[in-house]
Amino acid sequence: MKRIVLFASGNGSNFEAILQAVANKELNVEVAGLICDHEGAYCLTRAKNHAVPSAIFLKKNFSTKAEMDTAIADQCDAWEADWLVLAGYMRLVSTPILSRYPHRIVNIHPSLLPKYRGKDAIGQAIAAGEKTMGVTIHYVDEGMDTGEIIAQFPFDVQENEERSEIETKLHALEHIAYPKVLKQLLEETL
Repeated sequence: MKRIVLFASGNGSNFEAILQAVANKELNVEVAGLICDHEGAYCLTRAKNHAVPSAIFLKKNFSTKAEMDTAIADQCDAWEADWLVLAGYMRLVSTPILSRYPHRIVNIHPSLLPKYRGKDAIGQAIAAGEKTMGVTIHYVDEGMDTGEIIAQFPFDVQENEERSEIETKLHALEHIAYPKVLKQLLEETL
């Protein structure tokens, strides 16, 4: 059974969706741990509630990004991770992590990449008047949401649809799509 380490920075709703998929036997992996970069983030409570080990890495405790990412990679190694799964992790990962897990780090992003990379992709898409939005699951590289696309899941935006309604649709889609793609990817059927 493959071991995954999840990375999250905030609420952790995708983390929860993956944990539920594992509990429901829809995803045959072991969640080895959670990496978080914010004290008090709700994803840490979710990890505790599911008895998933967690580790917090705060930027202020490291002199460089490389030093922080080396410590994170060391923790992932200690948990014997096979894959790293970014689920709302709001930092770029750098060489110390990328070099240890080549082509074994994935991320989910709330836009149809390559459009609207980075923060507030939803706001960017709304401002551009997009009529089709969606989520992208992709491999992670050095750039901001620039890795090879694995899968995309589009949906139509209705006229006069509020941002909150779009966000609800996107999150619901993420919670279905991410476990599904992880299953295919980790079972090597994708």
